[in-house]
Amino acid sequence: MAAPASQLEQSWQALRQHVDQRLTEYLDVSADCPAQLQAAMSYSVTAGGKRLRPVLVLLAAEACGAAPEAAMPAACAIEMLHTYSLIHDDLPAMDDDVLRRGQPTNHVKFGEALAILAGDALLTRAFEVLSTDIQPPAVAAACCGELATAAGACGMVGGQVADLEADGGCGPRTVDHLQSIHRRKTGALLTAAVAMGAHIALATTDTIRRMREFGACVGLAFQIMDDLLDSVGDQDKMGKAVRKDGERGKLTYPGLLGESQSRERADTLIAEACHWIQPLGDAGRPLQMLARFVVERDN
Repeated sequence: MAAPASQLEQSWQALRQHVDQRLTEYLDVSADCPAQLQAAMSYSVTAGGKRLRPVLVLLAAEACGAAPEAAMPAACAIEMLHTYSLIHDDLPAMDDDVLRRGQPTNHVKFGEALAILAGDALLTRAFEVLSTDIQPPAVAAACCGELATAAGACGMVGGQVADLEADGGCGPRTVDHLQSIHRRKTGALLTAAVAMGAHIALATTDTIRRMREFGACVGLAFQIMDDLLDSVGDQDKMGKAVRKDGERGKLTYPGLLGESQSRERADTLIAEACHWIQPLGDAGRPLQMLARFVVERDN
């Protein structure tokens, strides 16, 4: 019998392959789309990555009683939106990164203007997919609402602005302030992933609430590990530059708490996340295993 970690790896690999296939289909857009724009969109989406957000959508839907296939449009939509955010985050005006997922960032490959437009196109394509391919329409609307709220001014974009302000020395340098940034910048999208999966499964209001709490905890733990990996991780495994946060004096968990306390906080958050979905019983075990992976990963 395979160990739990091995079971998760096999299941995750199969789901990723299915997501990758569907993403390729969704990016094969109309001939009216300029070839260079389509190339820039595909370049970043197909560059690889963990596919954590789409896998969370699929596992959440399955845990709540739906077939994963029913949630595939939402899984692809959130990955397109996530990729848009990475393209824009890497721009010189933002994080100014030249390496992402082991290859040159989009603006290095295609130029800043096309990179911005590729991000814009992926963002809008995400909502097109949600609104047309999720059924029934009321569930499609709920998913659009979840993703828009998570990605918008009070979610991911707002968190990014607060993060930039913190880099400039504005605002308090406290754990509470840092947590408020990353609940929006990172946690909101992971929360939307599991909430959309629950909506697609027609879950109860209480189950959707529990999924949101689960996603919020996992999102914060994920960001803590990202901060830790930036300070102690390997660039080849990460597929992007490391040690940048410390060099820039960026507000991070290790910078405020140290490595040991940061790891303890991440572990506590994952334990809390698993607690929230205990009522799902065995159906929630894949989600619990994935949550634990978040604090065990090395990239």
